[in-house]
Amino acid sequence: MTSEIDQFILYIATERGLSPAYQLSVRQSLDALTKWLDQQGIERWDDIGTEELTIFLTAQKNHGLSASSLRVSMVHLKIFFRYLTSKKITIADPAEPLLSPRGDLHLPETLNEQHITTLIESVDVAKPLGKRDRAILEIFYASGLRLSELCHVRLENLDLEEHFIRVTGKGNKTRLVPVGGRACEAVQDYLKNERPELVKKKTSSWIFLSIRGGALSPERVREIVKQRAKAAGIKQSIYPHLLRHSFATHLLQNGADLRVIQDMLGHADIATTQIYTHVDQKGLKSVHQRFHPRG
Repeated sequence: MTSEIDQFILYIATERGLSPAYQLSVRQSLDALTKWLDQQGIERWDDIGTEELTIFLTAQKNHGLSASSLRVSMVHLKIFFRYLTSKKITIADPAEPLLSPRGDLHLPETLNEQHITTLIESVDVAKPLGKRDRAILEIFYASGLRLSELCHVRLENLDLEEHFIRVTGKGNKTRLVPVGGRACEAVQDYLKNERPELVKKKTSSWIFLSIRGGALSPERVREIVKQRAKAAGIKQSIYPHLLRHSFATHLLQNGADLRVIQDMLGHADIATTQIYTHVDQKGLKSVHQRFHPRG
């Protein structure tokens, strides 16, 4: 049974371009499954049904696996058995009927729209590096970029006339992401009036530069976001990914389609994006309880 796992890991590495860390995570889930199957005396993939997978996941839960880890393990099982079925190794997909475990749902933190406005507009663009830092915050919130994506974006990836930016995300996958009008204005201001002063002899085409003319490191960008939030008087812990969460949540709350948000975030599976529907439902419930006569 291990040969099919090896083939599957090779498939997600070469065909789907998933990271070594994700490959390791998948292998750990499948190794746990094969160990349990060996204990049960099951030697063929085609002898596994939905009931066996349910018993396995229950055993994992009883051994202390959290609901979030169970969900990850279930995703791994689903994509693995979908692969086995596509290769005719199994006749039917036993993982397809599995339902995600409920409880212990950790919703992503977000900032409300007023806090976002306060954070961005508190940056004084007349002061040194103000234009750069304002542009960074605008891009994070306008386009929902990951920290690594923002740090690696280059001038040739940006089209301010069409309001798009090309980024390379997880799995080395490239996508086009819209850039809002205010973000375009902030980036244009930075590129025209501040970036030239940061350019040195060996400066490359990175958009966001340090005072030494090199690309900003992820650690430095985290520090910039934290410092700007503190200066704005925001007591909540602020970090770049929080702006990405806020971007997705506010789009959903204002009526954006979930699959469009999935494309903009660069999620391979819409199940990852669906976490934001829980955030939105939480907000709806709060509004209902507050304003409904019998809430």
